[in-house]
Amino acid sequence: MFKRGFLFLATNMAVLALVSIVMSILGVNPQQFGGLLIMAALFGFGGSIISLLVSKWMAKRATGAHVIETPRNEAEQWLLSTVRRQAEAAGIGMPEVAIYDAPEINAFATGANRNNALVAVSTGLLRAMSRDEAEAVLAHEVSHVANGDMVTMALLQGVLNTFVIVLSRVIGRAIDGYLGNRDGYGIGYYLGVFVLDMIFGIFASMIAMWFSRHREFRADAGGAALAGKQKMIAALERLAQTHGQSTLPKQVAAFGISGGVGNGLKRLLMSHPPLEERIAALRNAQPDAGALRQGLVA
Repeated sequence: MFKRGFLFLATNMAVLALVSIVMSILGVNPQQFGGLLIMAALFGFGGSIISLLVSKWMAKRATGAHVIETPRNEAEQWLLSTVRRQAEAAGIGMPEVAIYDAPEINAFATGANRNNALVAVSTGLLRAMSRDEAEAVLAHEVSHVANGDMVTMALLQGVLNTFVIVLSRVIGRAIDGYLGNRDGYGIGYYLGVFVLDMIFGIFASMIAMWFSRHREFRADAGGAALAGKQKMIAALERLAQTHGQSTLPKQVAAFGISGGVGNGLKRLLMSHPPLEERIAALRNAQPDAGALRQGLVA
């Protein structure tokens, strides 16, 4: 927990430092609308882009993942050869392959681009899944990389962050002006921004998580195309049988094979669709060739 907190703090400090330097160089005045837009974009995209660029580094340290460079046993050799074969089929560069210590069945992919990614699996997955099921999970993660999901998610988060910052401050100034403060930066502004940042932030998270759920269906389809439809279904069924609380850190949890569960409003903030819906979608999907087009290049 200390390591994760330190990495989160370091990333945000880097964003603040970068934005301050750029605004100083450009002479940006955030009290003017044009300056507010620039400031919001720098803050909105700055954190997302920096997180994307250091995502592999952060994921390795947050999970304690061991990158397989020289296979130490037959299982590690199988992991490397399977990911290499799937990466070639998907048309991407060979990702780094790693194992991290965790009791649950899970895996994740991250990285700044399609040719510089990391695919990691948990020790729990290696213990509990058959080779066919594990192959499908690896294919799911390789599909995330091939679809460019990490980059797309970072850009979407940047856009949403920018809108949240701009809208909360514009409405905050209007509230402050309504309360009689001519300059628009009185107590009403700061209280309004504080509350609106939280409200708009929740709506922004709902949009981001809607996209995250949508890309899981695409990655499942891509996994079925690379490993076989029945293997992908079997892997998801195994997850449904042994589903538990994920121990993945927040920065990579959305790219894991399995997410949390929830109903009602909580469902809108889930990064993954329910496993039964994913299984049903695969059962009703077109043959593998169609899944390849849908899952890897859609």
